[in-house]
Amino acid sequence: MTLATIDNKAEWLHRPGLQALLAVLNEGDEEARIAGGAVRNALLGQPVTDVDIATTTTPEETTRRAEAAGFKVVPTGFEHGTVTVVAKGLPYEVTTLRADVETDGRYARVVFGRDWRDDAERRDFTINALYAEADGRVVDLVGGLSDLETRTLRFIGDAETRIREDYLRILRFFRFFAWYGSGRPDADGLKACTRLRDGLARLSAERVWSELKKLLAAADPSRALLWMRQTGTLTAVLPESERWGIDAIHGLVDTERAFGWAPDPLLRLAAIIPPDAERVKALAVRLRMSKAEAAALVGWAEAPVPDPSLGESAFAKLLYRAGEKGVDKRLGLALAGARARAQADDGALMEAAGYRRLLDTLERWQRPVFPLGGKDLLPLGFKPGAELGKTLAALEERWLESGFAMSREDLLSEARGEKR
Repeated sequence: MTLATIDNKAEWLHRPGLQALLAVLNEGDEEARIAGGAVRNALLGQPVTDVDIATTTTPEETTRRAEAAGFKVVPTGFEHGTVTVVAKGLPYEVTTLRADVETDGRYARVVFGRDWRDDAERRDFTINALYAEADGRVVDLVGGLSDLETRTLRFIGDAETRIREDYLRILRFFRFFAWYGSGRPDADGLKACTRLRDGLARLSAERVWSELKKLLAAADPSRALLWMRQTGTLTAVLPESERWGIDAIHGLVDTERAFGWAPDPLLRLAAIIPPDAERVKALAVRLRMSKAEAAALVGWAEAPVPDPSLGESAFAKLLYRAGEKGVDKRLGLALAGARARAQADDGALMEAAGYRRLLDTLERWQRPVFPLGGKDLLPLGFKPGAELGKTLAALEERWLESGFAMSREDLLSEARGEKR
């Protein structure tokens, strides 16, 4: 037990539903505490999205007590000791204390227990193994508070042992370092990640991509990516980045901060892989990206890189011909690259201004609608087929070259002239 508390740092701790749930789980000889990330983030003054609870009650007893108190219970992971309790409209994941009895690098067979230290020591990092009582007092059984104070990311116990239990912890090591670490990563952790990186091949693509996305969403993932590169971890999960380099991340993060852009994991991924559409398609399949993610990344790879000196009219024509999909990412990376070169190259400053102007134009741009269709030409004597299609395409090109200014009547007049 420590003197640390989150009482004055966590508004969510005082929610009536949460306090009522903790009260029923703490009745008799049982104990329940807030666990993990919510405690960590509250101590750091960072946002808390999910509040998880650890308890000595079995899933059956958790369910009985919660339902008796009028709460809804969903058995989201019953066999692993987890149920989700909805209290006053908000969900809380409640998990029985556990100890691992068998692991294979991906899954663990657990037994339920009542020992808080056993439960803490089966977790991955010291800063993720903090608990808090209902009144906010922090319980630290593995040295997480001191590591949190120094922003040190450290495996609990032996790093290799923790990783062999679940190889995803290699990626989690770098992800949590990106979000919460400072200075150089823990040396033992780095060595263990390097020695055991081949175990990443045993993980599902969904788990790998999920961790990569979370890492790339950190405020500044550049240091974590550097250490991933040096340990061979980045090449293991993202071989496309091996000969491309990660230097562009620094300029991109700086540009995001300068213009107030929210971190975009896909844009950051695009910064460290080559814009080769076929390789990008293969990457999307390998990591089992969603259709929307794959389309966005492939769109970037296939999009043209606009000349920063393009005028608004010429840029509009480019967008109409090539489509706007992916151009925003092309321009964002080009702007970041130009800004990074600007200190040593005056010309790059002009480039950056041009890319910024085009991004502003793109933000306002709405794709014009060509005012003619094939059926509009039929009354003029055109027959369905190749001639009609060729004429329609030629008319669309003239309309585009006019800066989208030609009206429907102008176009029909042109078509009549061609028909004669």
